[in-house]
Amino acid sequence: MLKTETPAQDHTLLDQYPTVELVNVLVDDQLNAVNAVRAAAPRLAAAVAAALPRIEAGGRLIYVGAGTSGRLGVLDSVELYPTFSWPHGRALALLAGGTDAMFVAVEGAEDDIVQGAADLRQLEVTPNDVVLLIAASGATPYVLGALRAAREAGALTIGFANNPDAPVAGEAEIGITLDTGPEVISGSTRLKAGTSQKIALNTFSSALMVRLNKVHGNLMVDLKATNAKLVLRAIRLTSFATGVDEAAARAVLEQCDFHVKTAIVALSKQTGVEQARALLEASGGSVRQALAGSA
Repeated sequence: MLKTETPAQDHTLLDQYPTVELVNVLVDDQLNAVNAVRAAAPRLAAAVAAALPRIEAGGRLIYVGAGTSGRLGVLDSVELYPTFSWPHGRALALLAGGTDAMFVAVEGAEDDIVQGAADLRQLEVTPNDVVLLIAASGATPYVLGALRAAREAGALTIGFANNPDAPVAGEAEIGITLDTGPEVISGSTRLKAGTSQKIALNTFSSALMVRLNKVHGNLMVDLKATNAKLVLRAIRLTSFATGVDEAAARAVLEQCDFHVKTAIVALSKQTGVEQARALLEASGGSVRQALAGSA
């Protein structure tokens, strides 16, 4: 039996726990998700290092999963645009059962290995693409079909599983095992197995974006100001990075479509927006290198 499916022996009377104890047990078990990701940190670092040159060459991030795992992949993919201005067309997600499965379970979709391969091939995958394959069991047929099609196309495959010796991790070029063990509620991998996947995907994509110069220091300087909250965030980040007041930060941001990187360089080097853009382009998008360049 898979470890994620094995009944936990230390909480066999879970349904009889007082509510406070029940909640504490469920919360405390989530700590095992953090420990599982921490143990997998070297593999995550290897995945980031392997993905970086392919993404720099124009590749895409493609997430594949079913059920909770697939929905977590969708979540990570869609958040890259507002957080890092990552193009929608370079962060794609395949979910067994299609878009409807994001909201309603599509029975049997995860068991279709042929459909997984077909959906992946429809994306016309190239060797520069990075395919993230996510499955708690590590043996979901839909995900395995996509994995094998991705390997045939020469893409980098990174497999995430919550059971040791799982096919998804074993067949991928880089396998990441998040060994979370039995769930408090037996087999409910939406609990700590899902939490570990969320942490791992956040860590992978965030580290990759840092390496792609989307972060200056620890500031999110390449966000897309698509709503009022993010406009205010752009102003605060620019003010913090340059030391100017928020009114001055807003004035320059309005000249560059609220692009924080450009505003930081323009204000810090006391130059125009166009010159700031040129410095950023010459530095590969690195604010730090642009600030060291000649105005």
